[in-house]
Amino acid sequence: MNSNYRSLLIWGVIAFVLIALFSLFNRDNQRAGNSEISYSEFLQKVENGELKAVTIQGQKLVGKTTDQRVISTYAPRDPGLVQKLENKKVNVKAIPESSGNNIFLNLLFSLLPVIIIVGAWIFFMRQMQHGSRGAMGFGKSKAKLLTEAHGRVTFQDVAGVEEAKQDLQEIVDFLREPQKFQRLGGRIPRGVLLVGPPGTGKTLLARSVAGEANVPFFTISGSDFVEMFVGVGASRVRDMFEQAKKNAPCIIFIDEIDAVGRHRGAGLGGGNDEREQTLNQLLVEMDGFEPNESIILIAATNRPDVLDPALLRPGRFDRQVVVPNPDVSGREQILKVHVRNVPLAPNVDLKVLARGTPGFSGADLMNLVNEAALMAASRNKRVVTMKEFEDAKDKVMMGAERRSTAMTQEEKELTAYHEAGHAIVALSVPVADPVHKATIVPRGRALGMVMQLPEGDRYSMSYRWMISRLAIMMGGRVAEELKFGKENITSGAASDIEQATKLARAMITRWGFSDILGNVAYGDNQDEVFLGHSVARTQNISEETARMIDAEVRKLIDDAYKTATKILKEKKKQWWALAQGLLEYETLTGTEINDIIKGKPPARTLGSENDNSRTSVVPKIGKKGRQDTTNLKGKHELETSGAEKKSRSKKNKAEANKSDKTETGNVSENKEKAAEKSNVSKQKKKQTPANDA
Repeated sequence: MNSNYRSLLIWGVIAFVLIALFSLFNRDNQRAGNSEISYSEFLQKVENGELKAVTIQGQKLVGKTTDQRVISTYAPRDPGLVQKLENKKVNVKAIPESSGNNIFLNLLFSLLPVIIIVGAWIFFMRQMQHGSRGAMGFGKSKAKLLTEAHGRVTFQDVAGVEEAKQDLQEIVDFLREPQKFQRLGGRIPRGVLLVGPPGTGKTLLARSVAGEANVPFFTISGSDFVEMFVGVGASRVRDMFEQAKKNAPCIIFIDEIDAVGRHRGAGLGGGNDEREQTLNQLLVEMDGFEPNESIILIAATNRPDVLDPALLRPGRFDRQVVVPNPDVSGREQILKVHVRNVPLAPNVDLKVLARGTPGFSGADLMNLVNEAALMAASRNKRVVTMKEFEDAKDKVMMGAERRSTAMTQEEKELTAYHEAGHAIVALSVPVADPVHKATIVPRGRALGMVMQLPEGDRYSMSYRWMISRLAIMMGGRVAEELKFGKENITSGAASDIEQATKLARAMITRWGFSDILGNVAYGDNQDEVFLGHSVARTQNISEETARMIDAEVRKLIDDAYKTATKILKEKKKQWWALAQGLLEYETLTGTEINDIIKGKPPARTLGSENDNSRTSVVPKIGKKGRQDTTNLKGKHELETSGAEKKSRSKKNKAEANKSDKTETGNVSENKEKAAEKSNVSKQKKKQTPANDA
């Protein structure tokens, strides 16, 4: 703070001196004359007797008129000027051409630019010597030294990545007892690269290593090395390692290293740009410092494919630690960490939450707990119940409800049959994830959706599962065409068609699911997010092969469309009953969907209509509102986040067989049950208002 005050004081004094000099010079000019006229006008005033006094300073004439005005002019060499003034009885005063004051000012203003340049040079040189806080400190490292004052993090604060913690435990042991490894001739890895999707805890793992070893921890982002000035990045790399050597043993953590460590020669920059100089300096520093200095470099990235090979060779980042999304056990452990300071109700079961959140990362689970706590606080509850966690999970996975978006009756009906078509196909195909919830309440950017949740983590996808998934995606468009006619289909299936096309193309070009094209991968580097090794998109297939690929993709989607059409025609009664249930309740859980297709009314108790852990009852079907302005009518978004170990269980197959049997039931009996269900629901609405649980 003292250096900052001193700098402000210096700049204040400089500004004050400049303002004073400017004012002095300006005042001298003002004193020299307020009104400048021509020499002819000056002589005219002399002849007219308008001047009372004249001061002669070289060729400059300053006169005072009879009305006390001051005028000035420059006169040529005129020997008779003084005689003219005396004839008109004008008081004449002569002063030397250069007075002492003017000499000083002239000298000062002639030397002032030199003084300013020399002073600025001295100032910037001193700032460069004083480190990165100065004006010329852009070549200094921006690495921040984190100590225990910023909060110590240990392995106990990291959960769900046990294998990664075991790999990093060796780093901790080396920092604690380096002699243990050096005695046997071992060499600790100089660099550790943490690889994994966003939100899996790579930064937290690096901090926990420093916390366990109790050593200084320098952190910097990869983008901090890149500046507009050439050579700045390399200078910052050198300065960062100099600071690390002074604090050894220590850890340097570079987050998002792909910003500076990308493959050289990629993109439009050509060969020798600023980023490549920075990368070259980083390579030299990593392989240049001696092992006994105990400097370990840890970096994190979610794009290891774009890193330069020289960065990954042994001696630099010679150990890669994969930090994947946690499995069901890891998710439970992560939830336990995040609910430490959250008061929970007795009915909260973290195992159930972990099973219901496949594919969630650590950051997603933290957000889930935070959303549940915020919901409980907004509902004036003292503890967080399972209901808040279920509502938060639906909000995170499907988007927030948009109750203010009032759809017309026609839009509600179309959306209900669209989503019911997805659900019926999902319950009828051989292999599919269980249906978790179906809703026609607008959520996020969609006006309705059917959400499926896998029963567990899946690490590979079978051909039958993908064929079934294609049929599920086509269920919404098929439902619109069968119910309302081909001329009345909408754009609500846009997302379904896009997802189905991507999946079908991947099946043909990447996974070899084509008898005609065989087990060959086509279109390498077609989906490169960054520019990679070249700017242009590569095309390594012929035109004939491209036509064959398009034909195979079209065949897969057409077959899925036919499968969905066959299922909805065969199960028309269940499909229509489910659509009517969505129109009445707007949101149905998986259990309630199974009850409806079996001909049973949803098992709902009084006072549970507004319980979002079950479903939500909205105003009656006939209520109309403003027209929705989006083009996403009945958009279906399949949320199958994450992978699953196994396909659908035998239990769901049995339920699908049972639903087929209900088709042969008495039609009139089903109509009576539906009418009875509708009457009971209306009576409940009249008797008991919806209350928040």
